[in-house]
Amino acid sequence: MPMAHLQVKNIPDEMHRQLQSCAKRRGTTVRDLVLEAVRRELSHEQFVARLHRRSAVRLGRPAAAFLAEVRTERER
Repeated sequence: MPMAHLQVKNIPDEMHRQLQSCAKRRGTTVRDLVLEAVRRELSHEQFVARLHRRSAVRLGRPAAAFLAEVRTERER
């Protein structure tokens, strides 16, 4: 499968060191770490877009009241 190339320039030194350190801790490469971060961001963006397309749910009372009720039940 053909793959595109992406080059990121002018990364602050401290951020680059953090990326290298994080990749080392996780036993992966900076490339794979960055790809995973991009995948998560794109997935999150798609989730938010789907969420905004949904219609609002009318609960009849504030959601906080439902949460308080569930928490009270859970504590019993």
